[in-house]
Amino acid sequence: MTIVDIHTHVYPPAYMKLLRSRTTVPYVRTFPPSTEERLIILPGENSSNNSTARGRPIGPEYYDFSYKIAFMDQHNIDISVVSLANPWLDFLPPSEAAATAKDINDDMNTTCGSYPGRLYAFGTLPLSGSVEEITEEIRRLQGLPWIRGVVMGTSGLGNGLDDEKLNPVYEALQETCQTMFLHPHYGLPTEVYGPRASEYGHVLPLALGFPLETTIAVARLILSGVFDRYPSLTLLLAHSGGTLPFLAGRLESVIAHDAHLKTTNTAPKRSIWDVLSKNILLDAVVYSPVGLKAAVDVAGADRVLFGTDHPFFPPLDGEEEQWLSVTTNYNAIKDAFGEEGVADCVLGDNAIRLLNLDAKV
Repeated sequence: MTIVDIHTHVYPPAYMKLLRSRTTVPYVRTFPPSTEERLIILPGENSSNNSTARGRPIGPEYYDFSYKIAFMDQHNIDISVVSLANPWLDFLPPSEAAATAKDINDDMNTTCGSYPGRLYAFGTLPLSGSVEEITEEIRRLQGLPWIRGVVMGTSGLGNGLDDEKLNPVYEALQETCQTMFLHPHYGLPTEVYGPRASEYGHVLPLALGFPLETTIAVARLILSGVFDRYPSLTLLLAHSGGTLPFLAGRLESVIAHDAHLKTTNTAPKRSIWDVLSKNILLDAVVYSPVGLKAAVDVAGADRVLFGTDHPFFPPLDGEEEQWLSVTTNYNAIKDAFGEEGVADCVLGDNAIRLLNLDAKV
């Protein structure tokens, strides 16, 4: 059996140089007296006076590809489809976006080629640039041998994924048959967590904010009719689609009973269940058999794919060798589906087929 990790991040050296040069979110810096570098990617992380809540430690496991390979070997992962983690390139001035995206994507592709058959990548897009530059990069990525799609945050061009200005982007992705890996970025507004949120570390935004952000973003896509206009568009949703598998029925019912949508004839034509079974792939980064069974129920056993979210959620005890975030996912898949059959599909077979990976290179 070939094990494929489709949710795994890396910050290439050029991207790290960019983050280290900045003084506003997003950025990488030290907070004396500590000499440890910390990554600040969420606005709320920038306001804490507690160093352990201000961003997160960032070491070579984030940007050195040899560490990625070592992690894969340690956890019996044969292939990884790497992607730039948030904040991607959304913060760049428009004049720099296209050239920076091209350089990073070429760097990703070349590095993957240095580990033939072990690394593939989702490209990043110059979303602060023009739509023409974005679609041009999508079409260029189709010709790079180790690229298998693109990664995008939920903000799109800044106004969400239901922004009509994104239509040419969706059209280009559909035409080139590239998968869009949708990953949350900002979570929910900090104030929703209450005045004591800083006492709880990163638990509330990461465990709840990110999944709800994804759920809302995809609901807006469905409501705006994107999947009606682009019926072959394929999205891979991070964190098993957030709460979408659980709330899909409620969403469908509310749409059917909404007077405004009925009066304006703007309700989506396709059902939620049809979109989930034909346009949506879900990663298996949900850490429980309950969540995994829900993902398979809505997307199908042939459309759920294993992931680790490496290098996030590392062991906190320096003596641990295996990452709990990974072994928990392995155990959840085993408990949900047994040793063979569906488990094999989720762990690797689905990714090999859907992303056209060559496991024999």
